[in-house]
Amino acid sequence: MLHRDPLTIAVAQPPTMAFDVAANARTHSAVVRAAGARVVVFPELSLTGYELDAPAITCEDPRLIPIVEACAETGSVALAGALVRGEQGRPSIATLAVDASGVLVAYRKMCLGGQESERFQPGEKPSVLEVDGWRLGLAICKDMGVPRQAAETAELGMDAYVAGVCELEEDLPIMEERARRVVADNGVWVAVASFAGPTGGGFARTAGRSGIWSPEGAVIARADADPGSLARATLTG
Repeated sequence: MLHRDPLTIAVAQPPTMAFDVAANARTHSAVVRAAGARVVVFPELSLTGYELDAPAITCEDPRLIPIVEACAETGSVALAGALVRGEQGRPSIATLAVDASGVLVAYRKMCLGGQESERFQPGEKPSVLEVDGWRLGLAICKDMGVPRQAAETAELGMDAYVAGVCELEEDLPIMEERARRVVADNGVWVAVASFAGPTGGGFARTAGRSGIWSPEGAVIARADADPGSLARATLTG
C-alpha cells in the first residue's frame, strides 16, 4: 500500500486590488507566510481580480518574485490565478504553480463561460500537479460544473481536486453542489478557494466561503464570507 505523509492545504481569499499584480503578489506572499500549509490555493484570477481586460502575464514577471520568496521561506506551493499568453493568439485563464524554484503555468481553464468564450483560449487538456506524493487535479470555476472535466482529470490519477473560483454571493449553493458532486463521482478530497469581496465582471458581491471537503463529503474546513479569511485542513489517506 502506498505510504505518504499527510498534506496540509489552505484555501485563501485575499483582498485583491483590480489589475495590480504587484500589490496582489505582495498580499499573496503574506498569505503564504501566514497560512502554515504545504499548499496554498487562491481564487480564480487572484493576481488581478476578475478583470477580463487585464494584461496577460508571464512566468518570468518580476512582480511575482515576492510569492517565490515566500514559498522558499515556508516550503509551500502556491496556486494563484492569472491571465497568461495563449498558444493561439488569445490569452488563457490559468493556474500558476509557484514554489521556491519559480513559477510555471500548471493549468489552463478548459470550460469557459459567458464573456470568457469571446475573449480567451480554452485549455486543451486536464492537469495534475504532484506534491509530496499527492496528485492534485486542477480546475478553475466553471470547470467544476462540467463533470467531464473532473472525469478526465481523474483519469490522470488524482487524490484531490483543487479549484480557484469566482462566484456571486447568491450562487454559493451552486459551488457547494459542484464540490459535493465531484466528491461523489470521484471519491477524492476537494479544496475550493473562492473569491471574496467585490471585483470586476459584474461581481459586486462574491461568495467567499472557501472550503475543503473530505472524500466522504464532509466539510472539514470553511472560511467565512470576508476578504482575508482562510481555511486549512490536513489531507490523509
